[in-house]
Amino acid sequence: MLETLKSVFDTFGSAVFVPVMIFVVAKVLKVKTQKAFLSGLYAGVGLMGFTLILNSYTPIISKVVQQMVDQTGINLPAFDVGWQATALVAYSTEAGMIYLVIALVLQTVLFLVKWTNVFQPSDLWNNYSYMVWGSMVYLATKNMILAVVLMCLLNMYSLLLSEMLARRWSSYYHYPNCTIIAMHNIEPGIFALLMDPIWNMLGLHKVRLNPQGLQKKLGFLGEPISLGLFLGLFLGILGNLSNLAELSAWGQITEVAIATSAVMAIFPKVAGIFSQAFNPISQAASKNVRGNNEGREWYLGVNDATGYGEPATLISGILLIPIMVFIAMILPGNQTLPVVDLLAIPYMVQALVCLSNGNIAKTLLNGVIWFSLGLYMCSYTAPMFTEIAQTVGVTLPAGALMVTSFNILGKPIFGLIFLAFLSQNPLLIGLTIVAYFVVYFLFRKNKEAFYGYVERAAAKNSVEIPDAKTKVA
Repeated sequence: MLETLKSVFDTFGSAVFVPVMIFVVAKVLKVKTQKAFLSGLYAGVGLMGFTLILNSYTPIISKVVQQMVDQTGINLPAFDVGWQATALVAYSTEAGMIYLVIALVLQTVLFLVKWTNVFQPSDLWNNYSYMVWGSMVYLATKNMILAVVLMCLLNMYSLLLSEMLARRWSSYYHYPNCTIIAMHNIEPGIFALLMDPIWNMLGLHKVRLNPQGLQKKLGFLGEPISLGLFLGLFLGILGNLSNLAELSAWGQITEVAIATSAVMAIFPKVAGIFSQAFNPISQAASKNVRGNNEGREWYLGVNDATGYGEPATLISGILLIPIMVFIAMILPGNQTLPVVDLLAIPYMVQALVCLSNGNIAKTLLNGVIWFSLGLYMCSYTAPMFTEIAQTVGVTLPAGALMVTSFNILGKPIFGLIFLAFLSQNPLLIGLTIVAYFVVYFLFRKNKEAFYGYVERAAAKNSVEIPDAKTKVA
């Protein structure tokens, strides 16, 4: 049964599964069949468009990133094999396969009983984010119950955080009633919320380093298509510093530049197609709210590819690639060499970007600090993950003693929850469970106040600060 379910999901994928889910949701909300069908189709076309763009862009940029890493000459024992390999490992373990069924039931029930307002089953693929942590606990303890409880708790934590970020993510990325649910890409939002008052005290909210500000200051050079060109040139040159005198190097540099420019230009158009899928659902949901005092504000979980090419997201993500390679070189005690998941940084920064309303300066600082802590978590968990990976046939890269995933395993808070379960200490495990319920009920009780705070904090990064001599009416 487990293998059959996995086979069905692998065969059809999100570009087919999500449209079906959207059609069903639309019909439940009494959307006309024609509109419901088109909603599903727009979603499928949009997701396939994202896939085609990223599948074309990744091979071009990955060569340059690998060259940049190779030129640093750093020799660290834990090699980052990327989220794709991590997903393969997670879906190949006994604990992971068991949770695949549990997750579908848990996520659906939690939504139906209104414990959460995020419908997660529309993004089933990213369940591997919980499965890999549970698999490592099972490897170390041989306790399947402990592993399943951990995966369920991590799932509930991610649903809670996803709902806390939902309104802001939906508003910033312009996808009505949508949010990302991938645990590995929403966790940095916790850090961004805590750090925002500190960055404001330092005046970073006044730094107009965002796509709109750049476009205003630089004119046509600040257009997303131009920024993509310069960003690609920058990354291409970093990857070819040792052979800039060769014509082939400049061929690669210009290819990366044009490819990055193309992503910045094309991605918003595909995003526009994808967002059309949710207009009928959003309108139907609004009517339900107006007609029912108990109307519900809910969000559909979507794949994080939907935000990858947004200008501030892609700019921040690409700038963090060389920065994190440098950090890995100088960070005391770090054993992880980030490589493959460097390309995933535009996925990883989406919570940071939306909470700061596209403030690239804040995103870079938050990213540097949080992802540096993530390198330590990768270093600590690499031996366990390597053991699991080898049992399912993952081959160690040449020169590497261990493997890890910078994106999936570099999660400080969720990593601490994992360590509590790994210790098998009832007190530590109990604390992680109690902490969830405390935060959950505090959020539920103060939900609108929290959303208001998040929106006001985000607005500080876009509203022009009046001159000190200017009187405000």
